[in-house]
Amino acid sequence: MKNLKPILWVLLLSVGLGLPLFSGPDRPGEIISVPGTEDARRALRGLDLDLLMEQDGRIFIVAGPDDILHLSAQRVPFVVETGRFAPAQPGEVRLAGGINGAYHSYKELEADLKSLENAHPSIVEVHTLGTSLEGRSIYAVKISDNPDLDEEEAEVLFLGCHHAREWISVEVPFLLARRLAEGYEGDPAIRELVDRSEIWIVPLLNPDGLEYSINVYRYWRKNRRANADGTFGVDLNRNYGYMWGRDDQGSSALPDAEDYRGVSAFSEPETRAVRDLFLGGNFLAAVSYHSFSQSILYPWGFADIPTGKDDLLRGLGLEMAGLIETVNGRSYACGQAASSLYVTNGDLTDWTFGVSGIPSYTIELPPVDIQNGGFFNAEDEIEGIFRENLPAMFRLVEFAIRDFGGLSAIHRERDIVRTPLTNRGQKDKYAVRR
Repeated sequence: MKNLKPILWVLLLSVGLGLPLFSGPDRPGEIISVPGTEDARRALRGLDLDLLMEQDGRIFIVAGPDDILHLSAQRVPFVVETGRFAPAQPGEVRLAGGINGAYHSYKELEADLKSLENAHPSIVEVHTLGTSLEGRSIYAVKISDNPDLDEEEAEVLFLGCHHAREWISVEVPFLLARRLAEGYEGDPAIRELVDRSEIWIVPLLNPDGLEYSINVYRYWRKNRRANADGTFGVDLNRNYGYMWGRDDQGSSALPDAEDYRGVSAFSEPETRAVRDLFLGGNFLAAVSYHSFSQSILYPWGFADIPTGKDDLLRGLGLEMAGLIETVNGRSYACGQAASSLYVTNGDLTDWTFGVSGIPSYTIELPPVDIQNGGFFNAEDEIEGIFRENLPAMFRLVEFAIRDFGGLSAIHRERDIVRTPLTNRGQKDKYAVRR
């Protein structure tokens, strides 16, 4: 989710819980607010700051000592706000078992994915789509009745963690993989979905960013690209090729910006990995998980204009929202991304819809706002958030299966050569065949 939405008090949970909100010499700082005047905005330009939100005429930012000195030299009045914010219910968001608690680190996810494959080899196969800038594998889980074959079946993509600080977006797709694998033998509904489709799950697209968020700076968003100006990071969800860089409202050309789009479309190995997987498949639906706001968003994100398939996208989105609400009573808003949230360009769902016309959704997971936790979800909320999303996940797979005959021709026109996956049990099976 973009940084200028109300996403503030969550950061201060880190202080109360001992999480590394500001860890390391390059990230000490305070939450401060400055007046929302043009003079203050001018003084903020060019500083490597996290702009958190605008509220009640003030701009909230994370500022280090040098930043504060700069603002003082520019005679910009500011108020240190850090002490105002504390957990609403102390102890509710306690982390057990390490700094990331029940949330997966890269190594923990890697081990759990391999364990899932070993426990259910007849329906689960783990693939390496590519490697990140820092050399970590980008894993995808394929779940199907013949996972080592590339069959003529509908494929559905579930993807998490474009943005490093959105830890819950790793857990929901991972738990889907586990539920499908563990439920296959005893649940006829799951067996039918798995037997008639190929479900691809990428729980962690941004492993470098996640590790930085866990170990250095909890609020980190981007990947860890070393930019030419000395800053770090590209926003992976602004780096896809459809309408990439269309304007500076939906993404930024400035490397220090939180929504920096990169030097070119697909400049990052993470987005290239998704591109190659998608274009080599027969995908008929896609979901990108994020947090937060409890929303189901469909294209377009780059502009508030018709897609030509608005009735389908909205109807299916509303159906998924209704299914979600039946589980825990939690309401997810549904609407077009550009009109419901904010304008984006170069994001995943605009690209998947733009190149294939398939139903594509960004699902912003709970909570609904910062007062209810923002980017911090209690560990005991993980399972509930997953369970409420599960019926919507199943519905999307059902849609893909039922529409396979009509929509698959779109993909066959690409003339992509499809090859059986072979060499099970060997290391090179962790490669996507196109």
